[in-house]
Amino acid sequence: MASYKGAISFGLVYIPISLSVSVKENDIGFNMLDKKTMSRIKYKKTCIDCENKEVKQENIVKGYQYEKDKYVIFTDKDFEKLKSEKDKNIVIQQFVDLDEVDPIYYDKSYYVTPTSGEKAFNVLLEAMEKQNKAGIAKSVIGTKDTLILIRVQNGKMLANTLYFQNEIQKCPEIKKSKVDSKELKLAINLINQMTAPFKPEKFKDEYTDKVKKAIKQKISGKQIIETKNKNEPTEVINLMEALKQSLNGKNRRSRSA
Repeated sequence: MASYKGAISFGLVYIPISLSVSVKENDIGFNMLDKKTMSRIKYKKTCIDCENKEVKQENIVKGYQYEKDKYVIFTDKDFEKLKSEKDKNIVIQQFVDLDEVDPIYYDKSYYVTPTSGEKAFNVLLEAMEKQNKAGIAKSVIGTKDTLILIRVQNGKMLANTLYFQNEIQKCPEIKKSKVDSKELKLAINLINQMTAPFKPEKFKDEYTDKVKKAIKQKISGKQIIETKNKNEPTEVINLMEALKQSLNGKNRRSRSA
């Protein structure tokens, strides 16, 4: 199901496309209940001056407070009127080397498919893939100005919404310490020993499977028994010893202080 329909444009080239979500959530849904009555907790939308009376969705509007208790109302039509044709489309403003974009900026990911103009779409896709380039674009999606990265991977075009620079938080300061050359060499050897091709199918959502199993146990009246991981980390104070044990193929992972 398409979550966006519009067009990609770069220069004078205009390509009608649609975006569809590339990720589905596997979260297990739990309801909030009253501990005593086991009754569902309901969240009601009320207004301050309504004496706790519930307000229906069709009666809720967006308002901007410009003075105390004074608002201007904005409707969906108002927001649409503010959008130019440029705002409604995904306009590529420049191309960059894909490797230049730090993954910290990535937000949501979408598949890009053409709704017409397949020839232009395929030319853009192949040109970007051959040059390992990505397009930096902007569009107004909903009521938000959105920064978008258009990229190609394995013959498919994807769009990633990006965070703006002012949304990225500063990294906390890390105390610098002198690195021992022997410890560094052991760490490099351990990294090389643990290096393998990335195969996402190898990694499973084990905890969700445990929760599903626990739900079945609870339904059948059984209690959940705490299990301990055989490979549970143990505290090792000496970093050199921890690295040596890891390289020697110890089954348990060590944590160093």
